[in-house]
Amino acid sequence: MADAMLHRGPDGEGLLPDGPDRVHLAHRRLAILDIAGGQQPMLTDDEALSIVFNGEIYNFRELRRELESCGARFRSDHSDTEVLLLGWREWGMKLFERLNGMWALAIHDRRKRQLILARDRFGKKPLYYHHNREILAFASELSALRMHPATPRSWNPVAVRKYFAYGFIPAPHSLLEGVHKLPAGHTLTLNLSDSSSRIERCWQYLPAPDADLAARPGAELAEQLLALLDAAVARRLVADVPVGAFLSGGIDSSTIAALAIAQLGADRLKTFSIAFADSDFDESPYARQLADQIGAAHRVESCSTQDLYDALPEILRRLDEPLADASLLPTFLLCKYARREVTVALGGDGADELLAGYDPFRALAPARAYQTLVPGLLHRGIEAVISRLPVSHRYMSLDFKLKRTMRGMGQPPRLWLPLWMSPVTPQELGELLAEPVDTESLYSEAIQAWERSPEANDVDRSICFYIDLYLQDDILTKVDRASMMNSLEVRSPFLDIDLVNFLRRLPSTLKLRRGVGKWLLRLATRELLPQQIIQRRKQGFAVPVGRWFQQGVLPLAETADASPFWHQQLAEHRAGKADHRLYLWSQLVLDTARSHSTGY
Repeated sequence: MADAMLHRGPDGEGLLPDGPDRVHLAHRRLAILDIAGGQQPMLTDDEALSIVFNGEIYNFRELRRELESCGARFRSDHSDTEVLLLGWREWGMKLFERLNGMWALAIHDRRKRQLILARDRFGKKPLYYHHNREILAFASELSALRMHPATPRSWNPVAVRKYFAYGFIPAPHSLLEGVHKLPAGHTLTLNLSDSSSRIERCWQYLPAPDADLAARPGAELAEQLLALLDAAVARRLVADVPVGAFLSGGIDSSTIAALAIAQLGADRLKTFSIAFADSDFDESPYARQLADQIGAAHRVESCSTQDLYDALPEILRRLDEPLADASLLPTFLLCKYARREVTVALGGDGADELLAGYDPFRALAPARAYQTLVPGLLHRGIEAVISRLPVSHRYMSLDFKLKRTMRGMGQPPRLWLPLWMSPVTPQELGELLAEPVDTESLYSEAIQAWERSPEANDVDRSICFYIDLYLQDDILTKVDRASMMNSLEVRSPFLDIDLVNFLRRLPSTLKLRRGVGKWLLRLATRELLPQQIIQRRKQGFAVPVGRWFQQGVLPLAETADASPFWHQQLAEHRAGKADHRLYLWSQLVLDTARSHSTGY
């Protein structure tokens, strides 16, 4: 199991068998902090506690001082792993509410005869497990968990349905029947005496608009936002290895890079971006502009279509679990290039979710008005007209956005967002599977996220959806896989818990104002970044898969499941009659997982 995760930790291996409790721990280490003293599995001096831990705790210094004031004695020089170990001994489950960082961990408590698994608030670090009456097996990746002979091999049909519903498999589901992802912000406690277990939530994002904050001047709040983000960047620059930053030219990564340069100096922080030959998808000129302004030692790697083709088989073969986000390809190459010079990179993940940066946020108010003013019969006529708009494969083209938006207009608001991103509609999924599909069950996670704060407005409800699902099971999963395949650690200052607790108290009007997302961040960075960067519209890290399918340049496409539905979708797409890129890509990724994953 450890060997299967060599890429996640090439710097060392540790094994710890325990006979009496039958708890066996293994760890692969990517050495970032306290290289000499941070080996794992780590035990307390009395061997009552042991731990394996993947991630980083950014407030470990403060916690260490607090523990020392309580009488704790540390053996390591500055290991965050030992802080977790001694923190568990002092605080138990209350440890996790004190942490500022990312983690997937297992603690064996011999005193209580318990094994505790825990995952960070947003799910930056993965944790899969299988539990039956006789065994609990767990690992950071399915590929490692499948090395255990008790792990089931059959696919989970519910997970496959949800994969086509979202483009990813939402926690707690996994591709394998009987294997689960521990959801973000949860713990699992196994009682070793009788093999019983319980799963508990220890954190959940909840919008809590504060009237006092709303009454303060915007400039004052912007200053506070920037100060919190600056502190978050400072925490994530702490490492005993070289640190860099991704720089796309968008406001999120530009803000992080500018703050990091101000703290470390241009000579100590390198920035990285990718240049695409296709101008529709190339942000590198903006990244170069920002890098020149802040004096960054900037690295730009040109990425051709051929480079993406060449990397595709390796990426999909190593993906571990299907993820139909094609931006995984350039993200993998960016991580690969960055790893030549650094071991840690800062990224801008989380800003779009927390600050309403995605296009669907801007469509919420018009969608409410549309449903109020347009009767069902007229809606069906409008939908039919829009469906006939010519197909464009430009980045976020108007026809793509209109057709995606119209999918949800005949449905309740709780289904707007999942239908926007869904590779296929529930009706199309029924055709693909040749069986009826229940929409409410299919999108149960999205509905739960939308409805959990009944008093919240549409913007805050959407933020809950994006954080619970898209951030956890798409964005952070994509970045974790792409970076760990290259033995690179990526850190996300926007997910700093002090910053998040401030942002969730902000009224939504400071996030989305007059159709402009991330409004307060734009105000906060007006003296830090060029206006051209601040005013840019959101552009994702995309690749032209729609064009690729239309031109027939994806050799793996023909290996997909030769179902009538596949052939119909592909034929319509290549003829320019419809845009089926999301389904075609989803099917390609799933079929590649099937062909390359031994044991499935």
